[in-house]
Amino acid sequence: MVNDPNWRLPEVPAFSLTSPEVRDGDILPRWARASGMGGEDRSPTLHWSGQPRGTKSFALTVYDPDAPTGSGYWHWAVYNIPGDASALPQDAGNPAAGLLPAGAITLPNESREERFEGAAPPAGHGEHRYVFTLSALGVERLDLPARCTPAVLGFTLRTVILARAQLTTLSETPA
Repeated sequence: MVNDPNWRLPEVPAFSLTSPEVRDGDILPRWARASGMGGEDRSPTLHWSGQPRGTKSFALTVYDPDAPTGSGYWHWAVYNIPGDASALPQDAGNPAAGLLPAGAITLPNESREERFEGAAPPAGHGEHRYVFTLSALGVERLDLPARCTPAVLGFTLRTVILARAQLTTLSETPA
């Protein structure tokens, strides 16, 4: 599917990615919207399981394929999440909260900020999907250029990905 940020990456087995605050296909909570849209730019709690044996680290991205940009919109990208991790707490995307595991690195989002940027679909543009993708990797660390883009992360994943989990949430701003 072209609207999936991983459509050009290799087909790999799936594992489970869930959140106690929002289910697959549900509307994101108000606090997960952008601060300029009445939200708090707070990332939801994420839990995962079923990743393959040999997983040494994880990479997480949050992407809006429905953004009216021609290329979608990256809201969050984190890599070098330790392979023994199984969750991220709510607000882990806030660097001031210090909730990411040691060694995890956040890349700049489309606003060039190294944090989770909440949902902010343009008013009247319709429903947008926010695709949370967690990739299980066969390497302990990725060595990426400082402040590179989520697209560079995606390019790098294609040779080290073992499995992928996705949670797709929704948001809409009425006209």
